[in-house]
Amino acid sequence: MYLKKVDGPRMVTLPDGSVMSRADLPPVNTKRWVASRKANVIKGVASGLITRKEACQMYALSEEELEGWIAAVRVHGEKALKTTALKKYRQP
Repeated sequence: MYLKKVDGPRMVTLPDGSVMSRADLPPVNTKRWVASRKANVIKGVASGLITRKEACQMYALSEEELEGWIAAVRVHGEKALKTTALKKYRQP
């Protein structure tokens, strides 16, 4: 088995004690962003598995979009990432 060389860690331990690896991140070609995929990207960035810049490049996200996801989770929790909850958790 061959492992692709990557910068940074391959696995990290999250604050709740669970382990997250790069395999837990969504596929690079993700087009449909459900709340759980957004949450995995945020957990990866917060834990140091990937950098913000790397996440934006991998998933073709803008800095503002990623920062919006992070801010929504920080203020309201992961439920705020659901698109059906936009009016409830986000202000214009």
